[in-house]
Amino acid sequence: MASAISAALSDGDSIYLAGFTHLIPFAAGHEIIRQEYRDLEVIRATPDLVYDQLIAAGCVRKATFSWAGNPGVGSLRAFRRAVEDGVPNEIDLEEYSHYGTTARLYAGATGLPFIPLKTFAGSDLPKVNDNIRPVESPFSDETVYAVPPLNPDVTVVRAQRADESGNAHLWGIPGEQKEAALAAKTVILSVEELVDESVIRSDPNRTLITADDVDFVVEEPFASHPSYAQGYYDRDNEAYIEWDDISKTHESLTEWLDEWVYGVEDRAEYVRKLSTDRVLSLGAGNNYGVPINMGGN
Repeated sequence: MASAISAALSDGDSIYLAGFTHLIPFAAGHEIIRQEYRDLEVIRATPDLVYDQLIAAGCVRKATFSWAGNPGVGSLRAFRRAVEDGVPNEIDLEEYSHYGTTARLYAGATGLPFIPLKTFAGSDLPKVNDNIRPVESPFSDETVYAVPPLNPDVTVVRAQRADESGNAHLWGIPGEQKEAALAAKTVILSVEELVDESVIRSDPNRTLITADDVDFVVEEPFASHPSYAQGYYDRDNEAYIEWDDISKTHESLTEWLDEWVYGVEDRAEYVRKLSTDRVLSLGAGNNYGVPINMGGN
């Protein structure tokens, strides 16, 4: 991950850390912090703890997002400090709905100049975001809203497994992973495990990301903690609850970064630092789908 981030990212870039509920690329976010990138536009449909950490570390100049919070707990405290108090630095905001963000990625992935949608009808967001604009339908007298394409400089996507070329299997909630990868100029694929190409070919319908979209492939187990990877480990709910206390002040959050991000070399050392009992408690267990017959001769 260190070499992939170093090769792909530059100060001032826009970066999308994809993943909805699970497969959130926390390890990539930590590596960005360790390498002390600055002036980034961080983009995400649901910025949660990883963006709170990036903001607190001073990496961010702008957040483009749709809903920000500590899911199930409350606000993102570092996010609010930056917006309300300029700590550690002021950040700009550009807000959409979830569908508005995903629609922008779809437009970016398909080369559309804009994409129409109804999701902002009745919303106040068009009043504060100049990129949400009313347009007249060419087929009726209806007015809808349009948003521009989104093409991040770098997208990091996670999946459960991939071959060395970057053909990746993903199951569970797919979120916006595919759109975010197709829209980006550079894609880092992070997976729980690398497998032989024959494993990927055995179930082509599960291949969400393909090699032609991927620039870097990183095998990094447990790289989504404290979020989860369906079938590999569960969500660490306690970590989300603990974050509310950790992030209460900029000083306490900085102490956490010093210990858990700057104080470890990589994700493997981070995992070793977690207690064995905690790691074992997050085991996903077994719940197998019924095999299917792909046919063939």
